[in-house]
Amino acid sequence: MKPHIIKDITLAEDGKQRIEWARRHMPVLQSIRERFEKERPLEGINIVACLHVTVETANLITALRAGGANIALTASNPLSTQDDVAAALASEGLHVFAVRGEDEKEYYECLEEAIKIGPHVTLDDGADTIALLHSEHTELLPGVIGGCEETTTGVIRLRAMAADGALAYPVIAVNDADTKMMFDNRYGTGQSTLHGIMNATNVLFAGKTVVVVGYGWCGRGVSMRAKGLGANVVVVEVNPRKALEAAMDGYRVMPIADAARIGDLFITVTGDTSVIRKEHFEMMHDQAIVANSGHFNVELDLPELSSIAVGINEMKEDVMEYVLANGNRIYVLAEGRLVNLASAFGHPPEVMDMSFANQALSVRYIVEHGNKLDKQVYSVPSEIDEEVASLKLDAMGIKIDKLTAEQDEYLHSWTMGT
Repeated sequence: MKPHIIKDITLAEDGKQRIEWARRHMPVLQSIRERFEKERPLEGINIVACLHVTVETANLITALRAGGANIALTASNPLSTQDDVAAALASEGLHVFAVRGEDEKEYYECLEEAIKIGPHVTLDDGADTIALLHSEHTELLPGVIGGCEETTTGVIRLRAMAADGALAYPVIAVNDADTKMMFDNRYGTGQSTLHGIMNATNVLFAGKTVVVVGYGWCGRGVSMRAKGLGANVVVVEVNPRKALEAAMDGYRVMPIADAARIGDLFITVTGDTSVIRKEHFEMMHDQAIVANSGHFNVELDLPELSSIAVGINEMKEDVMEYVLANGNRIYVLAEGRLVNLASAFGHPPEVMDMSFANQALSVRYIVEHGNKLDKQVYSVPSEIDEEVASLKLDAMGIKIDKLTAEQDEYLHSWTMGT
């Protein structure tokens, strides 16, 4: 497979215009890009980036290139690539291995091509690059300084590797930065998931019973936005603290077996496998809609749904109808893949501005400190998180107070007065 270069000049130009639109809404990342252009902190560094190929990602890639990096970009999901963006980046001489609608074989062929660059740093959204290097290309591991991971699912995967002593280089969990997780996961996933569902179906949320499976930051965002559109939100959880929080936030909380009987629309955001299974599909009423916004397409057990269906029909783009023996129809969106990226544009640039600012600064940190770090998963250094927050506030024209010397001393004293 060769780099994804589309000869359609119009498509590439369209991509460039959309990338520029996003750039204007990503002031924090642009300030970092300008700094990188002057300082060139990534000179001579080869980066493999396995990310969603979107306009926001394009701005991250160009910021890293401005810092001197040589980059190979591949998709982290077969349906998340925006072909005009891939064409635009390829026309600028970047190594891009991605095309929308790849099958599994093509997906891994693209990843194989990307790692031929000989990575010093890996950027992942789901840890597929790291998994491939550790399983099939161990000869490349000694050259890797470190990596960054963007999403919850990937961080869980990497922490399991580290716990088993299998992780061969340090990785920064960019997902866990407050300026990523609290904003990207909550506001980004919340808005883009509903956007994807609306694009695919044009369904009215008001008055619907929407079942949100998972109440992490992504589930919080989806629930909040669905409620704002007039939906009756039901939350399904396995974690007692999160379930309690959902109840205190005003949502009904119940097991999936109970929710399956009453839901009109189901949205999974757990990062786990088979959270909606055969027995749950069989309980759903006619014309229930099912969508996933978790990273991998394993949250909906579609093989089991297929096994009980007497008919499967494509109703429209991104909507498959499964007809059950009792006549009930279940509609699955975007093949059970990330509905916010498969059926919409993904997160807005304003929130990816913070996420990718964390990525860019974490890459620099890895280059400068990776050789001194243990082979573990690390949080984003607090100074980077704080810097990103401060830069975002500046970009928004928001000013905040600072502690006086007296206040700072008081907070750091163990002899507090009354």
